[in-house]
Amino acid sequence: MDLQDYLTIVRKRWLSIVLIVALSTAVTAAMTLSQTPLYTARTQLYVSVQGDASTSDLLSGADFSQQQVASYVQLVSSPRVLQPVIDQLQLGVSAPTLADRVSADSPLNTSLINVHATDPSPTVAASTANAIATQLEGIIGDLETPSSGGASRVKVSTVRDASVPTAPSSPATKLNLALGLLVGLLVGVGAAVLREVLNTRVHDDDDVARVTATSVIGRIPRDKEAPERPLIVQGSPHARRAESFRRLRTNLQFLQVEDRPRSLVVTSSVPGEGKSTTAINLAITLADAGTDVALVDADLRRPFVARYLGLEGHVGLTTVLIGRADLDDVIQPWGNGHVHVLTSGQTPPNPSELLGSQAMAAVMDQLLAQFDVVILDTPPLLPVTDAALVARQAGGAIVVVGAGTVHRKQLAEALRSLDAVGATVLGLVLNRQRAGSRDEYYDYGYAPEAPSEPRQPAHAAADGVASAPETRESDSAENEFWPGEAFTDEQIRELRAARTNAESE
Repeated sequence: MDLQDYLTIVRKRWLSIVLIVALSTAVTAAMTLSQTPLYTARTQLYVSVQGDASTSDLLSGADFSQQQVASYVQLVSSPRVLQPVIDQLQLGVSAPTLADRVSADSPLNTSLINVHATDPSPTVAASTANAIATQLEGIIGDLETPSSGGASRVKVSTVRDASVPTAPSSPATKLNLALGLLVGLLVGVGAAVLREVLNTRVHDDDDVARVTATSVIGRIPRDKEAPERPLIVQGSPHARRAESFRRLRTNLQFLQVEDRPRSLVVTSSVPGEGKSTTAINLAITLADAGTDVALVDADLRRPFVARYLGLEGHVGLTTVLIGRADLDDVIQPWGNGHVHVLTSGQTPPNPSELLGSQAMAAVMDQLLAQFDVVILDTPPLLPVTDAALVARQAGGAIVVVGAGTVHRKQLAEALRSLDAVGATVLGLVLNRQRAGSRDEYYDYGYAPEAPSEPRQPAHAAADGVASAPETRESDSAENEFWPGEAFTDEQIRELRAARTNAESE
């Protein structure tokens, strides 16, 4: 990953990064404020060696005092120094406890000793530091007194008395908050990068570009009401999703202008990406522009077109493929008369064989001879090979990519399966894309939400078929056994009569 990739991740995950930084700073502030303020007082002593005034004696004394200072520093925390201080100031603590509050150091190459005392009370801290200095002077004098008698040649003098501190030495509020901010920033960015690396789902155009160079020809925004309103172009023609399908229709017109495909396979990588609703809404959009469209439910395993459109689905494509009905007998008009639907029919035991048969090729030729565009809703590419078989016979395939549903590896494998059979991938449709910069222009007022009541198909009302069927494409469809018997002449006549009544209405 280069710098641009990191900047992209930060822009994409900026909200989570800000929340982590705010949380880290808040926790640091709470911990800082919960701590008891401590004050530190400092006193300073100077160690010298008394001797003759000659230069050699002075140098020798200076070297000796510097060497001894290291030992005197260790004496500061000894019980011999601290216990008298505890008794004098009536601190009420033990010598080891006071030793934790006291420290001493000596600047390099000096004969100075700095004594630090820390306490919640600034007055006690100053008194303790001064008392330790006084006690240290006496003990050093006793220790350096010659055993033969006489005065000690080492002299310890206090050169700076401890003053009462006015500001606490800990906690360091500003420093802690700065560290909390920095830690939060590092954790936030690290978590965002890790999440991006581990999350292999496709969410936007950038994720698609990592998998394939195939163009995204449509972007359908996420709509929480989509399960209740799958036919958005029919039910709410002014909604944002409806406008997105019109844009998809426009983009399709610019694909292969010289040899524009008239048969389109709509498929996906895995179930639940919205291929059926995309195929249906695209068909309705093309029909609204005056195009005669044949919508074929070629998903012979889990068909949903008949459910969404409220049509009879027990006779359809499979009925024609096995020769028990003519195409004209089972295809059903829908909507404004420009959409004709060939439902799946009953579920067969051999869907792949039927879809790859010569009978299917003959049905395709017949549909192309009667209609301007043929749209085929097929099963997902990864679970079964049906979609690849149909795509090889069609003019091209449109792959629906469910944002946040499919993984990049799955999408790549699905596209490879189409390439393996020589099928043409016309483009990708990014479905359920979250609102982002690409959708900002919607707020300008050109695509207001104007929900309307769905238009009831004439034949659906006549036949008493519900206009609001089950709408979740991910719901499992109940498989039926292949009946094995031919349709009677009476059933064929009923189908023809229903079709004639619908056209007359």
